Amino acid sequence: MLTSKPILRTLQTALVCLAVLILLGAGDEAARFEQLGHQLMCICGCHQILLECNHVGCPDSDGMRNELIAAVSRNDSDSLVSQAFVQKYGPTVLAAPTTTGFNRTAWLVPFVALAFGLMTVVFVVRAARKRLAPVLADGLRPVRGAGLAQFRNQARKEIEL
Repeated sequence: MLTSKPILRTLQTALVCLAVLILLGAGDEAARFEQLGHQLMCICGCHQILLECNHVGCPDSDGMRNELIAAVSRNDSDSLVSQAFVQKYGPTVLAAPTTTGFNRTAWLVPFVALAFGLMTVVFVVRAARKRLAPVLADGLRPVRGAGLAQFRNQARKEIEL
């Protein structure tokens, strides 16, 4: 009798762990539908997310939603659902490009362009700061401050004549 209680407790713990592992993958179908539906685009030409297509009389969104519902109810994996939609409708059905192959450029180009733009701004600002003051011929210096005000007053007097 003394040895059966620890064995029973271990068996109960094992059953609970097994149930947790089995039910861990079983998510709410509505939540999966929402998640997958927001990863897909409607192909009618409205350029909207599948579940947000408000195109009146859209010929494609209802059928695509029904396909998505069927795939979720069959418990197809997320990647299988995405692959099935890409096979049927093409890669433009994905709301975001994949991160493999040439599609990686869609993720990298904006950051590269931003870095290039920042470097260009830094270069232009540094070049503008390094620009020397203009040198006048015969050792003359530009007039500033009170001297400039004196020349302006003299020019006003001469114009009034």
